[in-house]
Amino acid sequence: MRAQRMQRTLPSLVLRLLFLCTVATGKCSGKYHELLLQLQRQADLMQDTRTLVDPYIRFQGLESPKLQEHCREHPGDFPSEDALWRLSRQEFLRTLNVTLGLVLRMLSALQQDLPEAAQQQAEMNVRGFGNNIHCMAQLLRGSLDPEAAEPTQPGPGPTLPPLLPPMPPSSTFQRKLRNCRFLRGYHRFMRAAGHVLRGWGERRGRSRRHSPHRALQRGARRTRPFLEVRRLSPRGQLPR
Repeated sequence: MRAQRMQRTLPSLVLRLLFLCTVATGKCSGKYHELLLQLQRQADLMQDTRTLVDPYIRFQGLESPKLQEHCREHPGDFPSEDALWRLSRQEFLRTLNVTLGLVLRMLSALQQDLPEAAQQQAEMNVRGFGNNIHCMAQLLRGSLDPEAAEPTQPGPGPTLPPLLPPMPPSSTFQRKLRNCRFLRGYHRFMRAAGHVLRGWGERRGRSRRHSPHRALQRGARRTRPFLEVRRLSPRGQLPR
């Protein structure tokens, strides 16, 4: 029994050390497949409901099956998997960038509504994943020089829904459910992102726009470094 528990725990500990190393060093790997594997494993961890929405549900007392029925993703909170597959690689990375920037803002707003350990771990996960997103964007441009990361100009493209509904929920209980739906959608979004990233490692992906040969031959289009949350594009638009 103890050996089985250790087998389940060690991979999780290794992955958390990977997040810590990524955030602490801020250095980019120059190896495409190594970086892609890190992104895939990070997405696997972040889609796990045990890392965020499950602790939120317990902390807020929403465990009953009847309440669980109301804790489902709100349609439109996050881009669908089909929408992600239709993006080019650089567009996909920019969508992750902006979406996870919004998630960071939500996590900051939920500091009093989540167990401290879960909230801090989730922020670290998002930041570590974001650093690797930026590294992959640089690698696809053929440059690992951080000074080469010039911001792109906003243009028409896929739209992201607002972080919160236009009107505040009518009660504390409704706010709890709204936050729960958002966190549930976050896990679903990370699962979809993981599927796309795994398609990058396949010889024939679901979309030609995500083929490795096509993406690595793209021109030197610049992307904004991840986690400059205060410099996000105007709501409703993504840079192209």
